[in-house]
Amino acid sequence: MELKWLEDFVSLAETRSFSRSAELRHITQPAFSRRIQALEAWLGTELIDRSVYPTRLTQAGQVFYEQALAMLSQFHEARTLLRGQTDVPAATIEFAVPHTLSFTYFPRWLEHIEARLGRIRTRLRALNVHDAVLSLVEGGCDLVMGYHHPSHPVALDPVRYDMLTIGTEPISPFAAVTKGGRARFTLPASADSPAPYLSYTPNAYLGRMTETIIATSASRLYLDKVYETDMAEGLKAMALAGHGVAFLPHSAVEDAVDEGRLVRLDRGTRGTSAGRFTLTMDIRLYRDKMASQGDEPCQALMRALWDAVVKEVSRPAPRKPSERYAQNA
Repeated sequence: MELKWLEDFVSLAETRSFSRSAELRHITQPAFSRRIQALEAWLGTELIDRSVYPTRLTQAGQVFYEQALAMLSQFHEARTLLRGQTDVPAATIEFAVPHTLSFTYFPRWLEHIEARLGRIRTRLRALNVHDAVLSLVEGGCDLVMGYHHPSHPVALDPVRYDMLTIGTEPISPFAAVTKGGRARFTLPASADSPAPYLSYTPNAYLGRMTETIIATSASRLYLDKVYETDMAEGLKAMALAGHGVAFLPHSAVEDAVDEGRLVRLDRGTRGTSAGRFTLTMDIRLYRDKMASQGDEPCQALMRALWDAVVKEVSRPAPRKPSERYAQNA
């Protein structure tokens, strides 16, 4: 039995709606339904009366609802107790950040913020976008830094959560170069000679961005998937080794492009990120509005950091990731 099953069931008991609870839990409705069914299978009894609409609990479900609330309360109390036994200073801000941003954008962003506020104690958990947002919703972190694009938005309730756009990140196709300095592969390829494609796994956020690029391209790219992973750094390594074409965030390949080891496979206007096969994502910062209310040192630090970021993004010319490699094809 998993803790998230209990949280799913409590949400369903309170909303009486599979679709609404799935939305609040940031998963698809079929996946949410499977988790409720898994909980019922583990308990050996039905919790939901599926013979009526709207959704209601069975008698066993009513009994288990009270037990689930008690168990979740005990879990959270245990977590609070154990955190109090650690040596982590009280005024420490916990971030949940997607893996790619944790390697590239986050360290430089934090350095810039610390230039305003001084040294900040932080703890970072590198997660995928979905789990990072879920961590914020479940109280597992103070701030989330993540990607956002209208085609796959992050659905957090603005009444409860604050959001700031702190930068942008283009994603484009890249490939290794030959000894002569030319790209090993070109796009679009052809039906007779498709380009070997280094792909993200289906549930990776950057994979969905890549799918959007491919689906909206004015011309068919003719890609032959030869490799798959959920990590941009893994795709970058495979691309550098000459195994194929990878769609990568610009901040992840800046060093390799500057050194002439990777080349971008679409052309943008010099000094911009525009390109035939390029998509630009927002980089956003999220917080729970209520979490920073109070007199604890961490809450005061949270407010100071948020205020500093607000001032930074309000400047007429906010800093952006480097675009020195905007035109390398």
